Amino acid sequence: MATDPRKLRPSELCRLLNSTPLGEVTGDRQIYRLRSRFGLQIGDGQHVDLLRLTAKLVEVRHTPKPEPEGDPYEKLKDRARARNVALAIAGRDIGDLPNVVNPDRKAQAAADFRYFCDSYFPLTFHLPWSPDHLKVIAKIEQAVLRGGLFAMAMPRGSGKTTICECACIWAVLNGHREFVCLIGSDEGHAMDMLESIKMELDGNDLLLEDYPEVVYPIQCLDGIANRCNGQLYKGQRTHISWTAREIVLPTIPDSVASGAIIKVAGITGRIRGMKYKRADGHTVRPTLVVIDDPQTDESARSLSQCATREGILAGAILGLAGPGKKISGIMPCTVIRPSDMADNILSPDKHPEWNGQRTKMVYAFPTEEKKWHRYGELRGESLRMHGDIRLATEYYAADREAMDAGAQIAWPERFNHDELSAIQHAMNLRLQDEAAFFAEYQNEPLPAETVSDDELTPDQIAAKVNRIARGIVPIGCNHLTMFIDVQQALLFYVVAAWEDDFTGYVIDYGTFPDQQRSYFTLRDARYTLAAATKASGLEGSIYAGLETLTSNHLGREWRRDDGAMLWIERCLIDANWGSSTDVVYQFCRQSSHAGIILPSHGRFVGASSQPFSEYKRRPGDRVGHNWRMPNVAGKRAVRHAVYDTNYWKTFVHARLAVTMGDRGCLSLFGDTPDQHRLLAEHLTAEYRVKTEGRGRTVDEWKQRPERGDNHWFDGLVGCAVAASIQGSVLADSGGNVASAKRERVSFAELQRRRRG
Repeated sequence: MATDPRKLRPSELCRLLNSTPLGEVTGDRQIYRLRSRFGLQIGDGQHVDLLRLTAKLVEVRHTPKPEPEGDPYEKLKDRARARNVALAIAGRDIGDLPNVVNPDRKAQAAADFRYFCDSYFPLTFHLPWSPDHLKVIAKIEQAVLRGGLFAMAMPRGSGKTTICECACIWAVLNGHREFVCLIGSDEGHAMDMLESIKMELDGNDLLLEDYPEVVYPIQCLDGIANRCNGQLYKGQRTHISWTAREIVLPTIPDSVASGAIIKVAGITGRIRGMKYKRADGHTVRPTLVVIDDPQTDESARSLSQCATREGILAGAILGLAGPGKKISGIMPCTVIRPSDMADNILSPDKHPEWNGQRTKMVYAFPTEEKKWHRYGELRGESLRMHGDIRLATEYYAADREAMDAGAQIAWPERFNHDELSAIQHAMNLRLQDEAAFFAEYQNEPLPAETVSDDELTPDQIAAKVNRIARGIVPIGCNHLTMFIDVQQALLFYVVAAWEDDFTGYVIDYGTFPDQQRSYFTLRDARYTLAAATKASGLEGSIYAGLETLTSNHLGREWRRDDGAMLWIERCLIDANWGSSTDVVYQFCRQSSHAGIILPSHGRFVGASSQPFSEYKRRPGDRVGHNWRMPNVAGKRAVRHAVYDTNYWKTFVHARLAVTMGDRGCLSLFGDTPDQHRLLAEHLTAEYRVKTEGRGRTVDEWKQRPERGDNHWFDGLVGCAVAASIQGSVLADSGGNVASAKRERVSFAELQRRRRG
């Protein structure tokens, strides 16, 4: 039986190995382990070096194991951490990109925008293209590939916004543009467009087939934007961004769309200086801008807003590309009213650089007007009886050929399921609302309602400039008045100079705090009373604002043309706004200008109301021409003025209607009508309605629903009331009762009246 060398003592092992050939003991695995571990070169027929082998064997069997260095548990955690990091890195790496499914389709789509839309968006563009669509597509392709500006007005529902969204995708996927800026009428509108683009990039399988270098990394996010920062491709970050306001396409080597950017903004938001710095340090600016419907219904009806948005378009937007570079632009728009922003941009005379394209739904209407009139009657009857247009459709189907005669429609394939043709669809839209049809579908809005002879337009008011510098009092003026309209966020004020015959001049107006821009509304005020005064509450901010505003204007000298210096004689402060009434009275009572300022209340005096002329005067009252100052201070311990707002609004508009140079004319400072556009909108924010009652006819003024603020109108009316208090009298206006000689009453008579 073979001897097990592991059971022998070292001396016995030495004797055994000294007398035994190695071949006889090589079957023992321990010898082989020793040989391999210590590098002993032993072959058959050779004897091992006894001393060396014995020493190694004794060392292995008797040497104690070394103590481990460090905490074994910490080493275990480090190994686990390293394993998790390796797994995380492996999970962040998107791996190899899929192959392009159809390279020929991709190559053709890169140079042909129409083919791109047809190939990759078949569900979106399922109807045949109209001739107008093909013209628009050609213009967009030219703007993207070769540059230029292109504005297009298409009928509502023609897909102009969708076409522009696809143009953005086409431009960045094929490397035509590296930075596209989407601009809407506001930021929310632009974000909706960006969301539509994101849905296509994230869910369009056809784009994934041919553009895997862009779409595959996006789809690897699984809609989780937080994964963007950690995404890797072959160990390198893709620098992808996927937010509500910005898309940055993945950085992939050899991709023409690598690092392309799509960013959004509102036309009145922060546009100037838009740029993006890439990971390689290269700064890029927008090279293509898409402006989708840049105006709203409200802005289209405002001359100043239209002018402001045109200025932004010409300045901030077209300058986005940076110095020395031109930007390409696409602007789908809708003409809402004549001479609005869209109408001006599309005009080749006003803006030839935009290459405007104006399309319509109907280029020629049917000639059978009587039949279509009967169709309209049946349509209304059918809607009342059945809730649909079945009766009108039956009538149209029975005589369709005759009713279609003479019609020329732009897109024959566009009509609803309950209609028989595009002509019927267009006529239904016209019958539903003719004004909306011509604006939204024909891009030829009907002329605005004509105003009466005694009603002024904003253009007419803005044009009444007298070429006198701001803040200068014209010669002949003896009275300076001021009115402050109190609102929660701002104080609106007007300063006017008056001659004794009520010839007036607006010499200053504005807000506190100053908004530092040509167009704004109370609703979008950026710098408010609370921010300017640092007051903790509403009453405190109003009080502090009034103190600053009156100190700046009532405490200064106003130079007249002849060198004389005048001061504001009377300042009325609106005390009608509910939350401000008490604080206005408190300020008027405590102010250092208490002899000049006066709380005021405008009263609506309609046809059925008691007129101011029938007011029963009490002792101590001051009564003037449709105003009075009651001698009743009450708990507020300060007198106030009350006036008929309807009368004085009519009075101010009559002064604005007087021809320049005539007595009683009211004019504006400066020599540029554009600087008074916002003031003119305030002055035309109300309209008059003649009302009869109690045997008299009265102009009742009402707010226009489409207009915004009217605070400077109230301010100018208040200035006119203050001028009447100070003694200005218009000839044939009924006089100024306040300037009449007061009745002398003896002290004894006053005592008798008091006892009585």
